[in-house]
Amino acid sequence: MRRVRAVISGDVQGVGFRYSARERARRLGVAGWVRNLPDGSVEAEVEGEAGAVERMLAWLDRGPSGARVASVAVTETPVLHAAEFTIER
Repeated sequence: MRRVRAVISGDVQGVGFRYSARERARRLGVAGWVRNLPDGSVEAEVEGEAGAVERMLAWLDRGPSGARVASVAVTETPVLHAAEFTIER
């Protein structure tokens, strides 16, 4: 099991990034959350099997159609318990 926190910067708000991330996570079988930050970046936490987390990080790096991802900063975090995928405002 792997858990990472990612901060995605660039033109990512207002293009359905959070909704698209939730849908992608469900398809990959990972849990976590996504929220917009005041500076215009998006923060996500993703947890699941290592391969699925890697695929989710690769998707975050590309972003959904309409997003222009400048960078993704990834930090490993400890896995304390299984989570469901949620979207925060």
